[in-house]
Amino acid sequence: MLEKLLQLTGWDKPEKKDVALVLSSGGARGLAHIGAIEILEAQGYHITSLAGCSMGALIGGVYASGKLNEFREWMKGIDRKKMLELTDFSLSLNHFVKGDRIIEAIMEFVPDVAIEDLPIPYCAVATDWLTGREVVFRTGSLFEAIRASISLPLFYKPVHRDGMILIDGGVVNPIPLNRVVRNKGDILVGVDVSGYDFKAQDELKHELTERRKRDRSFTTMLLNKLIPDNLDFNYYTMLSRTSSLMISQNAKLMEQLMPPDILVDIKMSRYSTFDYDKSEKLIAYGRQKTLKTIDKYTQRSKRRKKSKKIED
Repeated sequence: MLEKLLQLTGWDKPEKKDVALVLSSGGARGLAHIGAIEILEAQGYHITSLAGCSMGALIGGVYASGKLNEFREWMKGIDRKKMLELTDFSLSLNHFVKGDRIIEAIMEFVPDVAIEDLPIPYCAVATDWLTGREVVFRTGSLFEAIRASISLPLFYKPVHRDGMILIDGGVVNPIPLNRVVRNKGDILVGVDVSGYDFKAQDELKHELTERRKRDRSFTTMLLNKLIPDNLDFNYYTMLSRTSSLMISQNAKLMEQLMPPDILVDIKMSRYSTFDYDKSEKLIAYGRQKTLKTIDKYTQRSKRRKKSKKIED
């Protein structure tokens, strides 16, 4: 009765802003997750649980450890030279990079902990290459879970554990909305950076090609003669785009099966899987996209409340 009276006088019941946050795979594009988290916190949302895949597992784990600011500052120092220093190349037939050096570097300022000892519930998703099954880490070493979840096939060395060969979780569940711990009345928020804006990407490449053709300098004219127009259409780009399309479609399927209350869909055209030297630009892009999405969600919520008041 009192609440009804307060509503009639214009009082709004405070909206619960606890968030179950899910962060997708996406390589370097996953740095946009940092911007998303910053906006959620700035808007008064309280992250009470986390689930992540691949880069989302890394960002989520660092956040749950309370070291996101330190990680962001460290990323500012990552340039092409530093990336090369952190790349421990391997002569193996099934991977190019061991992946130990990067984890050891992060562990210098983010100590390894047991997942169950983190202040908020957290899980990371990997894939068992032998069976194709999804493997969800809810206990044990945080960095073992992260290392398994980021094991990009062919690139990073797979993690061998309990008879399994663990690779990137994005292969089976790139945005694990069904794995995050839920609390009554919380808001399910998914941040998806797994998709590319292929149309915009192709238009950008076409524009650059045309600009190169119009350049009348001797060096550029020579390159135009030597470089075929279809250079970008090769075995690597075919495999890369096919993989990206499959991961993106799997993410869309999960979003349909488990619709989040808020979906921050961050498709990119200018940034690739390995653009780790562009962290601040990616973080800013994540902030921008998340702020727009939150604004739309807030406006929808206000309209629903207004409609409910009229009906009452």
